[in-house]
Amino acid sequence: MIPTQPSRTNGGMRIITDWRHIPPEARGASVALGNFDGVHLGHEAVIRAAHAARPTAPLMALTFEPHPREFFRPYDPPFRLTLSAERADALARLGVTWVVELAFDEAFSLMEAEEFISGVLLAGLDAKHLACGADFAFGHRRGGDITLLSTRSEALGIGLTIVPPVMDAEGPLSSTRIRRLLQDGYPERAAQLLGRPWGIRGIVSHGDKRGRTIGFPTANIPFGRHLEPARGVYAVTARLPDGTEYPGVANIGRRPTVNEGPESRLEAHLFDFSGDLYDQDITVSLHAFLRAERKFAGLDDLRGQIAQDATEARKLLDQLPARQA
Repeated sequence: MIPTQPSRTNGGMRIITDWRHIPPEARGASVALGNFDGVHLGHEAVIRAAHAARPTAPLMALTFEPHPREFFRPYDPPFRLTLSAERADALARLGVTWVVELAFDEAFSLMEAEEFISGVLLAGLDAKHLACGADFAFGHRRGGDITLLSTRSEALGIGLTIVPPVMDAEGPLSSTRIRRLLQDGYPERAAQLLGRPWGIRGIVSHGDKRGRTIGFPTANIPFGRHLEPARGVYAVTARLPDGTEYPGVANIGRRPTVNEGPESRLEAHLFDFSGDLYDQDITVSLHAFLRAERKFAGLDDLRGQIAQDATEARKLLDQLPARQA
C-alpha cells in the first residue's frame, strides 16, 4: 500500500512521501537517486558519493514506493529484497537522514523526465547535489538518462556525481545478482554483496502451532512482497523489536510432511527463547543454507531431523565472528 501521509518518522529518520511538502530543514540536500532495493554495497557507494560532495548539506535518498517494476508488472512473483521500513533502516545506518519515497502511481509514471528534474529535484527539493549510478533512468518511458541529467543539472546549477558500478570478480554488484544468489541457496554470498546478512522482516502470525507439539515452537512470518529464497532449512538470527538477537534455525517452504499449503512461509525456531512473539515485528536473517526441504515419513522422523538441523545451526552460528540480524 502506498502511504498517503506527506511524511513519517523511522527512528531518527524522516520519510517524506510528497515532494511538494518538503520541510525547510530538508531543502538544499545532497540527494542520492535510485530504487535502493536491498541497499547493497553499490548503493552504499552512491550514498557516500552524495555525502562526500556536500558534507555539510542534509543527506537525502530519493526513491520510489512501490518499486516501478511492481507497478508495471503487478502479476510478477514477489521480488523485493527490502520493503519500505527495511530499506529506510538500511539507509539510516549509512547516515541518510531524509528519505523522499515518491508514490509510484499512474500519474507519476506519466511524468516527463524534464518535469522530474525541474519540478521534483529543483523546485520541490531544491537539491544542491545529485548522485546516482551510471544506469539511472527516470521519467515517462524511462525517457531520462544520465546524459540528460548531466546537461540539465549543469544548466540549473546542481552538482552531479555519476558513480561507477562497484565490481567484484563476477562483475557489477546488483540487486538482480543478489536475488539470484538467494534463490540458488547462497545467503552467505548474497551477504558479501549486501554488506550484511539478508533478512526477512515481518509481523509474526499465528500458524497451526504444530511446532510446539514436537518440541520446536516457531515464529511464522509470511513473505508478502519479499523475494522467496531457495526452499529449505537455514541457520538464522532473529532481531526482536527491542533490539535483542537470538540464533535459531528456520524452514522456508510449504511443510510437505505436516500440511503442504499453497504458499511458502518462514518458520523460525529461536534457541533459548521463551515468550510470546505474536504480532511483533521481527527480522529473521539467513546465514547459511543447511539442506533442501523434503517430506519425512512422519512426525518422529521430522522431529529427529529438526534436532540435527538445530545442532548444525548452533555450531555454524557459534563460528561466526559476529552475528548480525
